[in-house]
Parts: sequence; structure tokens; C-alpha cells
Amino acid sequence: MACYSLRVVAGDLNTIVVQAAKSVNCQTARPEVPKEPEPPFQTGAPLLQVRDLRTNILKPASLALAAGECIAVRGPSGAGKTLLLRAIADLDPNQGLVSLEGRDRSTIPGPEWRRLVGYVPAEPGWWAETVGEHFGDWTAAAAVLTKLGFPEEAKSWPIARLSTGERLRLALVRALIVGPKVLLLDEPTAALDLASVEAVESLIADRIWAGLAVLWVTHDAGQARRIARRQLVVEAGSVREEVGQWPVTTSL
Repeated sequence: MACYSLRVVAGDLNTIVVQAAKSVNCQTARPEVPKEPEPPFQTGAPLLQVRDLRTNILKPASLALAAGECIAVRGPSGAGKTLLLRAIADLDPNQGLVSLEGRDRSTIPGPEWRRLVGYVPAEPGWWAETVGEHFGDWTAAAAVLTKLGFPEEAKSWPIARLSTGERLRLALVRALIVGPKVLLLDEPTAALDLASVEAVESLIADRIWAGLAVLWVTHDAGQARRIARRQLVVEAGSVREEVGQWPVTTSL
């Protein structure tokens, strides 16, 4: 945009004559601030809703989890963290209301519910001799496994030779490739080295940005702050949300 500077050449307080001088460039260069990419899902509305969920040990618990949100679940050993995840996954007898996208859990067949609301236990189960036999689509699995440091030949590895950390990472991939909307993670990085922890956190962070909702049990306070906006504390079977300063580290 061009503008002109003016100078007074004659006049008094009542009459002023001005003369236009040479044009000058008044435009100031402003650096463009890149916009944050919009997440590919609707934010705000709860994806998973839990109301008065209880077992013979777990006291009535209620929570709401949105798409693209991660909630850290913390508490002492034996407090009921695993019981909470298993009750949501409908793996143990429980009472209360649980819904996904407004659909009551009771209207969804069990296998379909556990596909949509995936559960990765601290000690995953295995039923075949080799790694590859646990994946219906090895091509899809391999694309994710490489991000966690597994080579292509891992397909033929005997389950018996796997370390605890390898089993945890494989179980995570097994849960992810079936396309869950919610993922319930029970200490998925407990037996991993630092590099593997970072790889798992990065992988899950990408999925959260794409809309996955996650409940993540961890004993690591630093990890809880890295992965989550909110924190649930489980103590003696009671579930409460931790209130206070909680750094925002994951995009909703």
C-alpha cells in the first residue's frame, strides 16, 4: 500500500496549503504466523461416558472422555486402577452405565465393544507360537511395528523368546490396528527402556491427535504430565479427578 507524506508550504491557523511530497511505502512486512492444523474430529462432546460404574471392589465411578483426549490414571498398587479399566471394557462383572458416542454398552455385542474400546493389559495374553499368527493383517501391523523398533523378521519370532517389553509393544500394536475409538492402557511402558518409552508415547500422541481417546494407567508422574490434560486418582477403590495445575501437553 502506498501513501503520501505532506508538508505545509503556506498558511496560517485558518488556511493551510499543503503540498504532496514523493510517495513512500507505508507497508510494513509482517511475518505470517502458521496456524495450528485443525484436528480431524469434533472436539468437546464426550465420546465415552461412564456413570456410577462399580464392582464388588470398585466404588461408583463417573467420568467422561472426549475424542482426542488422554486421561492419566494414577494411584498406589492395588488401589483399583486395573479394575476400573477392566470394568469399562466389560471384562469383569460390573454395574452402572457406560456409553460410546451415545450408544449404551448393553446394546453393543461384547466382541464389538472390545474392538471399539480396546484394552491392553499389563500382562497381555498370547495363544499361538509366533508373533505373526497374532495379527490378521501383517502388512498393517508391520507399518506400526517399525515405529516401535521391530524389524520385518519379527513376524516369525517365537512368542517364547520375547521380552516383557517386546510383548507389551506388540500387544499395543495388536490393539491399535483393529481401529478402536477408545484405548485403555494398563502401564504400557512399565518394562521399557527410555527410547522405547519415547516411541510408544509418540505413537499414541499421533493417534490421540487423530481422535483416539485414551485412559492411560501410569505410576510415572512425569509421564502423566507429558501425555495427559487430566488426571484421575484411584485410592482404595474410589476414583476422583485430581484438581489443580495440570500442564496442557496433548492436543484435544
